[in-house]
Amino acid sequence: MLNEIIAIYVITDDLLKAIGHKDDMRCQMSDAEIITTALIAAIFFNGNHSKACAYMGDHNLIPKMLEKSRFNRRLHRLSMLINDLFHQIGMILKESSNCTEYLLDSFPVPMCDNIRIFHALLLHSEDYRGYIASKKRYFYGVRVQLLTTKNGIPVEFVFLPGSANDVRALNALPLNLPPGSEVYSDSAYTDYTAEDDLNDSSQISLKVMRKKNSKRQDPPWEKYIKQCTRHYIETVFSGITCVFPKSIHAVTYEGFLLKLQAFIFSFTLQKAFIE
Repeated sequence: MLNEIIAIYVITDDLLKAIGHKDDMRCQMSDAEIITTALIAAIFFNGNHSKACAYMGDHNLIPKMLEKSRFNRRLHRLSMLINDLFHQIGMILKESSNCTEYLLDSFPVPMCDNIRIFHALLLHSEDYRGYIASKKRYFYGVRVQLLTTKNGIPVEFVFLPGSANDVRALNALPLNLPPGSEVYSDSAYTDYTAEDDLNDSSQISLKVMRKKNSKRQDPPWEKYIKQCTRHYIETVFSGITCVFPKSIHAVTYEGFLLKLQAFIFSFTLQKAFIE
């Protein structure tokens, strides 16, 4: 555990220095320490910031640990910086990898049970009521659109309302990939116009599983390759969600997304640099 904490802090601090970020000299805790504590909370404490702060302070890993309220305010101010750091790591992974195959899929993250929607305090919109086809049940929350390498390391993500269909991810995600890349996804991402535009403008091939009534049917061998390749992303979802608490506690919608972002970011660091 100690080795992982040190590794995460070193990676975070080096990234901040690489992008030219400078801390306010009046701050007791550096931004690298704030981000590291949030990531440690996601890995070891199910996203509980209070427990993570107490652990880091008690073990003298961060001698000048802030109290809970000040820590949360600092962390919220760094939300965009954390997002930038993740995409910087994503760019590094995409540029250093020899593999040009990527996986695209989504998974739901409920904010509350469907029966409690009318009592939800963080959101008040039907846009966030989605449907989980595999479980045949509704949920109230967000849908995470995740792009990973073939080895299952997340490199891009975006949060959409629970009711949003997967095709919207093709416009919401940057899809900043090297020319010649292939993106494997299920049939929910069927959009012929988007496929043609990606292929013409960026030389990115969108390998979508075809529906039975699709106008662009695949030969049997290509269908088999798509089916075998894209299934690995389900393992990635299991790896990310296995550390989720029964319900992600947050006081604001922004805080909910911030914790969700930390879960994905910490999973990427573990898979790419620590394991």
